Amino acid sequence: MSDDDGIVSLASRYSANETMERLIAALPARTMTVFARVDHAANAVSAGMSLRPTNLVIFGNPKGGTMLMQDRQRAGIDLPLKALVWEDADGKVWLSYNDPLWIARRHDIGAAPAVQAMTAAMQAIAQAATS
Repeated sequence: MSDDDGIVSLASRYSANETMERLIAALPARTMTVFARVDHAANAVSAGMSLRPTNLVIFGNPKGGTMLMQDRQRAGIDLPLKALVWEDADGKVWLSYNDPLWIARRHDIGAAPAVQAMTAAMQAIAQAATS
């Protein structure tokens, strides 16, 4: 499912933890480096609050991202790529990410080969994590 705001969301067959681990495992095959992981639920607990599983991973390929930023440097606000694994109120697990084509439109980059490669990689990574 893709929203008009550029966010692609796929339902996962797995728990939030397993979906995240499958996501992390799928990245090296696509020459992606993990730059950071954020456990929003754990951070909520540290603030005395609760939150269903909500984990963000920030990752990318510096070569591809740099090519986009060479064209439009402010695209760096949307790079590196990110994926959010979260559980909704019904217990269903989702993986959401910004569509690279939407990022390209937002920054008037066009359909550069790097954008097409990012789109294909994100689709493959998301499928590997959720199916």
